[in-house]
Amino acid sequence: MQYFKKLLEIFIVSTRLGFTSFGGPVAHLGYFHQEYVRKRKWMDEKSYADLVALSQFLPGPASSQVGIGIGVMRGGVLGGIVSFIGFTMPSVIALILFAYFAQQLGLMEFGIIQGLKIVAVVIVAHAILGMAKSLTPDLTRKSIALFALLITLLIPHNLSQIGVILVAGLLGYSMFSKKEEHDGLSLQVPLSKKIGLVCLSLFFGLLTILPILSSLISNTWLSMVDSFYRAGALVFGGGHVVLPLLEREFVPTGFISEEAFLSGYAAAQAVPGPLFTFAAFIGADMNGWLGGMIATFSIFLPAILLIFGVLPFWHALRKNHHIRGAFIAINAAVVGILISAFYMPIWTSAIITPLDFSLAAILFFMLVYWKLPPWLIVLAGALGGVLIEMT
Repeated sequence: MQYFKKLLEIFIVSTRLGFTSFGGPVAHLGYFHQEYVRKRKWMDEKSYADLVALSQFLPGPASSQVGIGIGVMRGGVLGGIVSFIGFTMPSVIALILFAYFAQQLGLMEFGIIQGLKIVAVVIVAHAILGMAKSLTPDLTRKSIALFALLITLLIPHNLSQIGVILVAGLLGYSMFSKKEEHDGLSLQVPLSKKIGLVCLSLFFGLLTILPILSSLISNTWLSMVDSFYRAGALVFGGGHVVLPLLEREFVPTGFISEEAFLSGYAAAQAVPGPLFTFAAFIGADMNGWLGGMIATFSIFLPAILLIFGVLPFWHALRKNHHIRGAFIAINAAVVGILISAFYMPIWTSAIITPLDFSLAAILFFMLVYWKLPPWLIVLAGALGGVLIEMT
C-alpha cells in the first residue's frame, strides 16, 4: 500500500511538471531541480548532477531521461514509467487534439508555412551547431562526422544510418580508448543488472531489426514504428534536432504533408513538456489518436530502454575506456547524420530566394544573439513568411 502511495505521488508531481514546464530541456532541468532536489529532497545535489551527466551522454530527450531516472530512484521500474507518463501526457494530449483541428486553423494560407520552414532551418541549425561544438571538438571527430554526413546524404536509406553508427562505434572502440577517465556515478540504483541487460538487448535489437523488417514488409504501422524508434535512438542534444530526421522519414514519403508537419512543429513549440511529443501530432495526423499514442511510445522507447539499461552498469561503463571511446565516435557520427538530414529536406525546401535567406539570417540573430525564446521565433517567422508572400 505504501508503495502505491509513493507511485501516486510520483505521478501527481510529474504531471504537474508536465503541465507547467515550458522552455525546453534546459528549463526542464531547472524545474526538476527545484521540485525534486530542493523542495522534496528526493535526491541530493550530487546524485542529481550525476543523473543529468548520464542523460546528456545518452541519445534521446535528456530532460525526459532525467525525469525517468528520478522516478526510478524513487519507485523502481514502475516509478520511472509513472514519472514518464505524468511528464509526457499533457503535451501528448494537446498535440493529438491539435492534429484533429489543424485543418480548420488556416495555417496553410498567406505564406505562413514558408515562414515556418525558415524557422525550422534556424532553430535546427542552432541546435546542430551546439551539438557539433561539444561532440566534435577535434579533427578526428570532425572527420567521423564528415564520413557520416557523406554516407547518409549520398545513400539515403534507413540501413545506412545504422551502418554508419556501427562503423563509428568500432572506430571509436580503438581510437578513443585512451581518453581521460571520468569519475563514476554516486547513484545508488534500485535496478538489477538482469533488468539492465534485458533493456539494453531490446534497445540494440530493435534498432537493428526494425529497419530490416520495414524494408522487407510493406506495412504503414511497422514503417511508422521503425521511423520514430530510430529518430528517438539517434538524437543527442534535445528535441529540436529530431526535426530533420522526422521530416526526412515522413514528408517525402507522403505520410504527412509538409504543411501539416510544420504546423504541428509550431504547435509543439507552444506546449509544455518535451518537444519529442511532436511525434504525437505526426502519428495522430497519419492514423488518428491511436497513431499518436503509438508514435509517442515508439520515439520515447529508446530513451526508456537506455536509462533502464545503463543505470545498473553506469559506474563500470564509465571506467571502461573502450566503451566510452565507442560512444565518443558514435556521438560524432550522429552530428554528421543530422547535418545530412538538415540539408535535405529542411534547407533545400525552405531557402529558395534571397528573401528567404534574409529572413533566416534575421531569425538566427534573434535566437542566438538576442536569445529570444523559440516560440517567439516561430511567431516572427510566420509573420515574416506573410510579408514575403505579399512582396
